[in-house]
Amino acid sequence: MLLPAITSAPFSCSLRLTNPIFPHHRNVAVSASAQASPANSSYSVSDKDLESRGFVLHRTVSDLNLDHLNSVFAAVGFPKRDPDKIRIALENTDALLWIQYGKTQRPVAFARATGDGVFNAIIWDVVVDPSFQGLGLGKAVIERIIEDLLRKGIFNIALYSEPRVLGFYRPLGFVADPDGIRGMVYSRKKKKN
Repeated sequence: MLLPAITSAPFSCSLRLTNPIFPHHRNVAVSASAQASPANSSYSVSDKDLESRGFVLHRTVSDLNLDHLNSVFAAVGFPKRDPDKIRIALENTDALLWIQYGKTQRPVAFARATGDGVFNAIIWDVVVDPSFQGLGLGKAVIERIIEDLLRKGIFNIALYSEPRVLGFYRPLGFVADPDGIRGMVYSRKKKKN
């Protein structure tokens, strides 16, 4: 299922982005003064480097094949998702970023964020195809989606993560349970018949 362009402006640990410039403000996410301008952004992998390695960066769902994205979700252990529900989720997404491998025209890295559009955002569905892990693509999508949110003035950025990948997010500015704040998730157990 290929989507037309949409340009809408069980995990156990919540994380929040902290400001490395003002570490004593642990509850305050990245300050506007720490925000990098687009021209001076220093990514771990530059746009030019991504392009030279055959990757194409996208910030809209234009040309995103949902069946191919679902394959990446499944490859990293997410349950297979209904493409119609993925489409609805993407229509209600505030920011997204995905990387396509030019030779196959398939998505190989993806992340999206939802929120109130002003104060808060949560990053969801961070995935990198296992065949492409270790190339910096995960950092590339996270760094850019954070910058997109900061440009919108959203400084309280959270995400949910499995414990086994917490170490990936820490160098990107995320901390678990800042100042003892704990996230909670509503969980409704299914009744057995």
